Amino acid sequence: MRVFEKLIHAFPKDRTTRIILGVLLVLALFGSIFAFRIIRYVVSTNQTFSLPGDPLINALPSTEGDDPDDLSAIGFAPSANLPTPEPWDGVSRVNLLLMGLDYRDWEAGETPRTDTMIVLTFDPLSDTAGMLSVPRDLWVPIPGFEYNKINTAYYLGEIYNLPGGGPGLAMKTIEELLGIPIQYYAQIDFQAFVDFINHIDGVRLTFDEPMVLDRRGKWNTVTIEPGIVTLSGEYALAYVRSRAGEGGDFGRAQRQQHFIMAVRDRILEFDMMPKLVANAPQIYNDIAAGVHTNMSVNEVIKLAWSALDLDRDAIKTLVISNEYTSMAESEDGLEILRPIPDKIRLLRDEVFGTGDLLGPASRGEIGEIIAEEGARVSVRNGSSHTGLAAQTAEWLRTQGFNVVEETSAEYTVYSQIYIYGGTPYAMKFLAEASGISEMNIHYNDEADVGFDIIFIMGDDWANNNPMP
Repeated sequence: MRVFEKLIHAFPKDRTTRIILGVLLVLALFGSIFAFRIIRYVVSTNQTFSLPGDPLINALPSTEGDDPDDLSAIGFAPSANLPTPEPWDGVSRVNLLLMGLDYRDWEAGETPRTDTMIVLTFDPLSDTAGMLSVPRDLWVPIPGFEYNKINTAYYLGEIYNLPGGGPGLAMKTIEELLGIPIQYYAQIDFQAFVDFINHIDGVRLTFDEPMVLDRRGKWNTVTIEPGIVTLSGEYALAYVRSRAGEGGDFGRAQRQQHFIMAVRDRILEFDMMPKLVANAPQIYNDIAAGVHTNMSVNEVIKLAWSALDLDRDAIKTLVISNEYTSMAESEDGLEILRPIPDKIRLLRDEVFGTGDLLGPASRGEIGEIIAEEGARVSVRNGSSHTGLAAQTAEWLRTQGFNVVEETSAEYTVYSQIYIYGGTPYAMKFLAEASGISEMNIHYNDEADVGFDIIFIMGDDWANNNPMP
């Protein structure tokens, strides 16, 4: 019998308990990020809870004769700083950006950058979910700004008071990096994280080797010895923040994903559900102010009932690691990670299920994909054959390309591709059509040069190409 079936037989069938159960299981799926929404709902819809200054919002009507699965009467006002997202239809894939802020900025009283960015996804049609961790030093174009580390998107959105603030700009940056819509965000403060972990009596983890954890405050370093250890809130916070050990930031991202799954497992333990429900008012008091999201309670509940029976092995966890980036230094001396766009998009497809870039699609379908991607292409003739730029440009347009320039270049035997934007479909098509080697594909992070791809054709293309 699967987890949901066991739980549903163990709890009463009344409407309120079923809703609480459903929402808590979504909390188990996505970690601690939805905690305050859950408890706020419990508090605001149950007459036995009374918190000073917290008005009753959309209290449930009498449940007599109600369909226990009808959740239409439940809802909250949307977050003030972001446009209300389109209501989730319950069948489409839903994506959420989970953010943790940099403790050092917070401690200094400065506008924070993001220290953690994880994209969570759930597809109700395939009953699968996934997590993709994005390294904070990834060097990307920030919408409305120049290239910068991706962790500055939140900071820029806050200090310039942009629509949607930090979360809005961070979501848009991730959308442009991955080419997927981000409907929701969640951001949890340090103390809310600590309090929530304490409310579930800590999280059990297995340590294969000693690990030094640096808790908040001075002189709070402790070494965790190998074995199974239950981490309380402060130790858990130190664990997910630590960059010590093998892999640096990449290793930390893997630990964070492992920790989220451990939180899920802890909440799904049989004795935890009734405890969380019974302690709802206290949990609400402790963490309500520390979790921020644009996801309404109604959407959380709809997501809950869709994700209740998700198997653990149906949750894929991946990291944008050194395989998908290259280490470099920015012009002002920052250590950065240059993304390899086509590899990152392929990784994205593993998590979000959009399939291989070219896959089994027909030529017509590929053309539609490339046209939708809209890569701005400069075609430059560096071969000894005159008229090649115009001929190639015309052919590429028939394949769906947006060719915006036809010109000449210095003579070259071997063709070159220069990538300035994240347009993997166009890039992959060109690379395969020309048979170009990886050493002749160059990734650049310069400010907007007016093109996403520059294709310099050499004699190799002139003498061997697929054009009619």
